[in-house]
Amino acid sequence: MLRVRPVHFTSRPDSWEQLLRALGLAKTVDHGPWREFDAGSGRLALHLTDAGATDEGTTALGVEVGDLAEFARRTALAAAESGNTVAELIAADHGESCRITGRDGFSFLADKGAREPNSADADPALTVVGVWFTADPGAAAVTLQDIGARFRPVPDADETADFTAKNGGVLMVRPASGAPRSGLGFEYDGDLGALRDRLAAAGLDVSETEEAFGRTLHLANPDADGTAATTRAPHVPPTLWISQRLSAQ
Repeated sequence: MLRVRPVHFTSRPDSWEQLLRALGLAKTVDHGPWREFDAGSGRLALHLTDAGATDEGTTALGVEVGDLAEFARRTALAAAESGNTVAELIAADHGESCRITGRDGFSFLADKGAREPNSADADPALTVVGVWFTADPGAAAVTLQDIGARFRPVPDADETADFTAKNGGVLMVRPASGAPRSGLGFEYDGDLGALRDRLAAAGLDVSETEEAFGRTLHLANPDADGTAATTRAPHVPPTLWISQRLSAQ
């Protein structure tokens, strides 16, 4: 089992929940500072943090697996051949987890997740996308293969790599200078115009761009609304993107 489930840290969970519900995600867990939302494919967690905290407005790449020990064993077995990935069982603040570390020093957690399918109330056309920005995209791609993600060919393949997870969600590797970091986005395999109208009707600030391989919607990021949040975390993007999923990809 492998499901994409990033964790977004925010001091504005209600604003994020409004956005995610309008986008088509269904809330499945609400435990005070921790909320989880299902898309048609993949899952997203919100973690409450204090306004002004260093992690405010950031997203941690993360996945869910069925059996942590078996996942760590299989990843270590694949990594023995690649010499690229470290998988170690750890005691995280939320319980047992498996930490994956790539050659660039970037790490993310694999947590035990339920095998049940995603909520039927979620928009089936929506997919959660976790992004790994790195100066060493080739090594990052190998790490994602080591954990069992499936390579997905894309037209714009220059130093980029896309992967799907067996139980939902997409993982992307994108070249970037500076320290490695993670990002969040979505794909939509449906009528993007209808989605844009739905988001606008919900009172959200949405725009659309035409790009080389399809259209993309941009939603105003609740954590970057012109306040000091972008100064505290320079990698907090002003918008959240939803890309059109083309059958040709």
